[in-house]
Order: sequence, then C-alpha cells, then structure tokens
Amino acid sequence: MLEVTKKLVDLLDLSPIGDDHFQGDSEDLGFPNVFGGQVLGQALMAASRTVEGRLCHSLHAYFLRPGNHSMPIDYEVQRVRDGGSFSVRRVIARQGGKEILTGSMSFQVTEQGFEHQLTMPDAPDPNTLKSEHEWGQIMASKVPERMRDSLTRDRPIEIRPVDPMNPFQPEKRPPHKQSWFRAQGQLPDDPVLHRCLLTYASDFQFLGTSLNPHGVTFMSKNMQVASLDHAIWFHRDFRMDEWLLYDKDSPSASAGRGFNRGNFFNQQGGLVASTTQEALIRQR
Repeated sequence: MLEVTKKLVDLLDLSPIGDDHFQGDSEDLGFPNVFGGQVLGQALMAASRTVEGRLCHSLHAYFLRPGNHSMPIDYEVQRVRDGGSFSVRRVIARQGGKEILTGSMSFQVTEQGFEHQLTMPDAPDPNTLKSEHEWGQIMASKVPERMRDSLTRDRPIEIRPVDPMNPFQPEKRPPHKQSWFRAQGQLPDDPVLHRCLLTYASDFQFLGTSLNPHGVTFMSKNMQVASLDHAIWFHRDFRMDEWLLYDKDSPSASAGRGFNRGNFFNQQGGLVASTTQEALIRQR
C-alpha cells in the first residue's frame, strides 16, 4: 500500500471511545471545511463496527453543519434494529458537542436473487486520460500560490476525469460528467474498507454536475456551494484498487439546489454502486 493511501486508511480506522462511540481525526484537503466524503466514510466505518456478518447495502445521510478540519469528530452509533436478514444503524457525527451529520445505514446478509442492471455507458479507457494530479500540475502556475498545494498534492484516490473543464474558465455543458476512480496501490481484502473508501470518494466531482449547464464552478465568484445530503446503494462486490467508472448526471436544478445522480461501474461493465446527492448551488 502506498503511504498516501495508508494515511487515508488510517483516517477511516476509528478509535473506540465507549459503548458504540468512536472518534476519528480530520484531514485538510484545502477546502474551507471538512470534506464531506471523509465524514460519510467515517460514519459508515463507525456503523460497520457494530454489525457482524452483514455488509452495508444502503446509506442515507444529511450534512447539518460545516465541519472543522482542525478538530476530531465523534461518532455515536444507535442500534435501531437487528432482524433476520437486515440490520439498521443510525449514526450522529459531532464536533464540539454540535451535530454535523446524521445518517442511517442498512446492512444485509449475503443473499441470492433476481439480477439485472443498466448497461455501462461508453467511456474512454482510463489509461488514455490524465489524472487530476497531472492536470493540477499543468494549471499550478496559473493559480494563486495559496491554492497550489491543494492542486498538486499526492492523492490516495486517483481520479482521471473524462473531458475535464478548466475551473477558472468554465463553459456551459450538458449536465453530465464521467471520471475513472481507483485507490492508489493494493488494498487488503476487506469489503468493509472498500465500501468506506468508495463512500469517501463518491463525494468528489459530484456536486459540480449540476453546475455544468450554468457555466460556473465551485471556484466561480459569488457562488455558495455545499452538499446537503448524500445517499449510496451498494449493488455488487467491488475493489477500490481497481478502476471504477463514475458516471454522473443532474436531472434538475431549482430553488438554489442541484440534484445529482451517479453510477459506479467496474471495467467489466458491472454496476457496483449508485449515488444521489442534493447540493446548495446558490448564486449570491
């Protein structure tokens, strides 16, 4: 495992601080607040620590307050129900005694049943694309010095965008985006870890899909953007150290909110997870 990836795995490895209570550190990715994917991934890890023999199949969470990346986060897990096939957990994330996220996760025993899925859309091979890190190095000389570290830092999740947009010179485009994702280096065979890493990564490049038709990005002047909620459904087993295509669209924007949908496909065309998110996209 690469050192930069190990740091992310360690970030998701929460410390128990009491009965069904856990604590996680925060990381500074150059955003004003804690990255939402970090809180989601840690919340799923906390809930998973209270379930045996069942894997998460769905997650629904609301972001309540911005998180401070200089403070740890406390996670309280509530055992809502353990049934014959499903277990449900509620998770509350707090900083300084205030709730910053609340969510519910459902877990299921392994089961066989009917199978069908959407066909994987066309996308270029990831080996033909530049990574976000490479694009950041290309643009580094054109951005203020205070932003260069976040553009050129080493990243545990390698992202290779299809047809990337210059965030400083946005143009109007259809509400659709594609990116290839994978964790850098080999990961252990732990399905819980792979689900938590996908949860973490699923918040990257998602919100901006609803901005595409309007010719703005999160870096545009007078824009206030923030994730309001996030949901994930895990359909099939996958590995985060293998390429996954994240195909995203935005069916609607209204009332200062943008709605986004996403599907993760492996390179064999299997649909492994689906996501939705509503975001604040307010023009001041």
